[in-house]
Amino acid sequence: MNEKNKFDYVLLGRVLAMAKPYRRVFAFTGVLAVVLAPLVILRPYLIKVMVDDYIFNYDIAGMTRVALIIVGVVALQVLLRYLFIYNAAWLGQTVIRDLRTQVFRHITRLRLTYFDTTPIGTSTTRTINDIETINSVFSEGVITIMADLITLFAVLGIMFYTSWQLTLVCLTVVPFLMIATYIFKEKVKVSYQKVRNEISKMNAFLQERITGMRIVQIFNSERREGEKFRTINRKYTQANLDAILYYAVFFPVVEIIMAAALGLMVWWGARGVISAEVTLGTLVAFPIYLSMFFRPIRLLADKFNTLQMGLVAAERVFNLLDRKTMIADVGERSAENIEGRVEFKAVSFAYTEVDYVLRDLSFQIQAGETLAIVGSTGSGKSTIINILSRFYEIQKGEILVDGINIRDYQLASLRQHIAVVLQDVFLFSGTVLDNITLRDTSISRERVIEAAKMIGAHAFIEKLPGGYDYEVKERGLTLSMGQRQLISFVRALVFDPKILILDEATSSIDPESEAVIQYAIERLIEKRTSIIVAHRLSTIRHAENIMVLDKGKVVEYGPHEQLLQLEQGHYRELYEMQFLSTEMS
Repeated sequence: MNEKNKFDYVLLGRVLAMAKPYRRVFAFTGVLAVVLAPLVILRPYLIKVMVDDYIFNYDIAGMTRVALIIVGVVALQVLLRYLFIYNAAWLGQTVIRDLRTQVFRHITRLRLTYFDTTPIGTSTTRTINDIETINSVFSEGVITIMADLITLFAVLGIMFYTSWQLTLVCLTVVPFLMIATYIFKEKVKVSYQKVRNEISKMNAFLQERITGMRIVQIFNSERREGEKFRTINRKYTQANLDAILYYAVFFPVVEIIMAAALGLMVWWGARGVISAEVTLGTLVAFPIYLSMFFRPIRLLADKFNTLQMGLVAAERVFNLLDRKTMIADVGERSAENIEGRVEFKAVSFAYTEVDYVLRDLSFQIQAGETLAIVGSTGSGKSTIINILSRFYEIQKGEILVDGINIRDYQLASLRQHIAVVLQDVFLFSGTVLDNITLRDTSISRERVIEAAKMIGAHAFIEKLPGGYDYEVKERGLTLSMGQRQLISFVRALVFDPKILILDEATSSIDPESEAVIQYAIERLIEKRTSIIVAHRLSTIRHAENIMVLDKGKVVEYGPHEQLLQLEQGHYRELYEMQFLSTEMS
C-alpha cells in the first residue's frame, strides 16, 4: 500500500511537471486559491458583526457600512473566483493540448509491432479519452483540492475563534462523515476504473467493426455484431450506473450528517444565547460556517476520486510514452547521394523472436535493376519490404544499401529515398493533391501534374469533379481500385525515390485497368532500383532477376527465361498454372 501511495505521488509529480512551461499561470492560480479562503469566511463574520454590533444597537449607518463592505467582498470574491476557474481550466486545456501532440508524435514513431498487437481503438482511447481525463488533474484536481483544503481550515479556524464550544459540538458528527467519505471514495474509484476499461473496449470494438463494415454486411453478421455491442454497451452502462449509485447514496448521507450537526448547533447555541454564553450574531453566522465547512468535505471526496482517475489515465498515457519500441535512429550517414544498390547478407528475421519468417536470406540488386519476388502466401515476400524500410529490426545478418548497413543511415534520410506502393492503397480524407504530396509544401502542383502525366494518371484525375482538388473521402472509397493505385503511383513518383518497392500492386486490378497500371509501373521503375512483389507473373517479365521464395528461403533465382527452363521448378510451375488459367478463361 505504501509503495502504491509513493508511486501515486511520483506520478502526480510527473503530471504536474507538464505544467512547467506555464508555471506562472500555475502559481497565479495557486495564489488565487490562497486569497479566496479568507474572503470566503469574511462574509459570515461580517454578518455576525452586523447582528451583534449594529442591528441590536439600532446603528443604521454602521449597518449600512457593513452591508456595503459585504457587497464589496462578494463582488471581489466573484471576480477572483472567475479568474481562478478560468485559469485552472486554461492550464488544464493547454497542458493536455501539448500532451496530445506529444502522444501523437510518439505513436507515429513506434515500430509496427506496436500496431500489430494493439487495437486502434486502444490508441484512440489513450490519445483522446485518457488525455481528456488528465485535464481534470488541473481543472478539478490539485489546485481546487488545495483551495478547498485552505478554505476548510480557514472556516474551521474562524469557527473556533467565534465559539470553540459550538465548534466542538458540530465536530462530533465528523467521524461519521469521514467513514462515509472513505467508503464513497473507494467504491467510486473502483467503478471509475471499470468505466475506463469498458470505454476502451467499446472504442476498440467500434473502430474495428466500422472499418470492417463491408465484411460484416457481406456475411450477414449485423445481428451477431449487434449482440456483441449490446453486451459491451451494457457493461459500460452498468459501470456508469454503479458510480451514479454511490453518488446517489453519498450526497444524501452527507446532507443527513450536516442536518444533524446543524440540529446540535441550534440546540447548544440556543442554550448559549439564553445563558449569554453565545451571542445572537454567532448563532446567525454558524449555519453559514457549517455550510462552508461541509461543502468542501462533500466535494473533496469526489475531487480526490477525479484526481485518482486522472492519475490512472496519466499512468496509461505515460506507459505509452515510456514504450521504447522504436526503431533505433543512431545512424549518422545521409542517404542523399545513394545509387540504390541493395544487398541482403545472411538475413534472418522473426516477428515473434521465435518463429523465423526469413532464414539466412542473401541476394543482391544492382543500382537501377529490378528484382521480382514471387512465392506462396507466407513465404516472406512482404517481410523483405518491411525490413528493408526498417519498419522492423532483423535479428541476424545485414542489409546493405550501397555497401553500407542501413542502420548506419539516418532513418528519415533512408526512408526519404525509399517509396513503397502497397496492394491495399490507403488514401486520407482530403484532396487528390493532398494525398499525392502528403501536404509536403516543397512539392509543387506543377511537379505533381508532370508526374501524373508521366505515368498516365493525369487524364483520369482531370475528369474528377475539381480535378486535383477533388475531395477524396475516407480511405478513398469513392474511387475505383485502379484509380487509387494510380494516385499511389503518382505519390511515389513525386518523391523521386532511389529505391522503389511495389507490393503486389496489380493483384486487385481488373484486366481493363491492368494495361494502364502496367504502363505506369514501367515508367515508375525506369532508372530506379526496384523490388516488385508479384502475384501476376505477367507483370514481371521485364525484371532483370526473379527470386522465388519458399518458407523464408530462396529456392530459385535468375531471369524469367532461365527459370522457365528449370524442370519441376517452382517458378515454372507457378507460371504454367497462371498461363493455363488465363487460356481457360
